[in-house]
Amino acid sequence: MPDHRLDHPPPLTFSDAERRPLSIRARALVFIDPRSRRLRDQVARLAGQRLPLLIEGEPGTGKELLARHVHRESGRAGLFVSVNCGAISVAHAEAELFGYGPGERRAGPSSRAGWFGSANGGTLYLDEIGDLPLPLQARLLAALETGEVLRVGAAQGVPVDVRLVAATSIDLGKAVQAGKFSEPLYRYLIDGRVSLPPLRERPGDLLPLAEYFLGVYAHRLGLPVPTIGPAAQRLLEAHAWPGNTRELENVIHFALLVSDGRVIEPEHLNLPERDALQALQRQLDSQLRSPDGASLEGLEGMLRRALEEVQRVRVDARP
Repeated sequence: MPDHRLDHPPPLTFSDAERRPLSIRARALVFIDPRSRRLRDQVARLAGQRLPLLIEGEPGTGKELLARHVHRESGRAGLFVSVNCGAISVAHAEAELFGYGPGERRAGPSSRAGWFGSANGGTLYLDEIGDLPLPLQARLLAALETGEVLRVGAAQGVPVDVRLVAATSIDLGKAVQAGKFSEPLYRYLIDGRVSLPPLRERPGDLLPLAEYFLGVYAHRLGLPVPTIGPAAQRLLEAHAWPGNTRELENVIHFALLVSDGRVIEPEHLNLPERDALQALQRQLDSQLRSPDGASLEGLEGMLRRALEEVQRVRVDARP
């Protein structure tokens, strides 16, 4: 198998200090496919600017990894603060985001600054920004435009310097049309819009990511690193990957555990296309073992039906 790691930048991953939280769906991102290289160049141009960014992409594509890369390349000295908007408490959303003012008895030392204040001098990453309540969207935009936050219970605003990187897996333009997302906030974000393609649309990244995950799990388990056989490579490339990078990680982890440790073959991959190909193999074996042998027309029919079945499971697997 060719070594896809040569002459390419290393994958983006979470550092040990970041502890790779379980909520993160994608744990690695590479820039090898032509579409990924164009994305890398676009991000390089935008990283050092103060422009807010909106990263659009399906779940599991690596949006937070890309956001952390933007923060590292930006040169901003402050923290990268990651917030899942869907997990913000409805009752305390305003305080969680903007903090408490002096004298608020509900405020502990860690909650006075809020997420926004904690990102002062750095980057605030809002994952699934479409889940942020509409009233908070207006307050968020005001804080970003004025550079000042009014904390809960405070009489005066506090100056802040925050660069916003937001992410979404939905079409925010359609959410605006439906009245579910702030149009002014959307206009504020779209000048820095970045699209992270799903894994099926950047096939050049697939095998390098698979090799990376093989190496990670083999090292963790103290196992030799197997190669990915040609037939398994073709099967990986045929799959639609609705779960994107996290799905690939799980498939490779499973294959490592059930293989003989030398070569990953199609039977080690827990994929629907594998089942279709195995059914074809059984049919072919049965035909070839029959007393009358297999006619050319019969073999052609089986191959045609098998290809139709593989195409069907690929379509069914798409999101």
